[in-house]
Amino acid sequence: MRIRSYLRIDERRQSQLSRAMQVVLVGLVFIGLDRGNLGIVVNALVGLGVTYLPAILERDYRIPMDTGLTLWISSAAFLHALGTVGLPGSETSFYSGVWWWDHLTHALSSSVVAAAGYATVRAVDEHTADIYLPPRFMFVFILLFVIAFGVFWEVIEFSISGAAALAGTGSVLTQYGLDDTLLDLVFDAVGGVIVAIWGTAHLSDVVGALERRLEREAR
Repeated sequence: MRIRSYLRIDERRQSQLSRAMQVVLVGLVFIGLDRGNLGIVVNALVGLGVTYLPAILERDYRIPMDTGLTLWISSAAFLHALGTVGLPGSETSFYSGVWWWDHLTHALSSSVVAAAGYATVRAVDEHTADIYLPPRFMFVFILLFVIAFGVFWEVIEFSISGAAALAGTGSVLTQYGLDDTLLDLVFDAVGGVIVAIWGTAHLSDVVGALERRLEREAR
């Protein structure tokens, strides 16, 4: 099943939306340079790179990336990068000035991570008879995988913020405290649940492509 049929987004519209995101991300790079804000520059460049990832996976690894899947990945990177920029007429970023922005981006980003983890493990499960993962276990696996990745990400945020504080420089990633970390993990879990309940049916093409690649490499 392809996500495009569910979202009813044609190829032309998807291309327009993806290009618009890329243009805005390039603009964010220049905004960051103008403000001397390393965090905006780095996050915009990383986000720009991620928007090209679906095309690279499809071209170099023959992994099918339909329009909905491409928008899913690109939107997660785009909204995260956009969140580091100040609100119109203010130096306050969306992350610190809009209470739900951090929750939205964590849920969306974690859903992409959950989808990647599910597709990889499911492909391995289908590839070899030595491994069998029951459907109920897959639900638990997705949640555990995305929460573990979330904890890893929070450790990275804390380390980068601490290093920046010691060096007296601006941080690329910001840590807002323990309460924020716990909320981040809650919304990471929300993203995992969304994929576990609704997303796995739309990843069958990706799972099949990964399985075929494993078969070719095993020969």
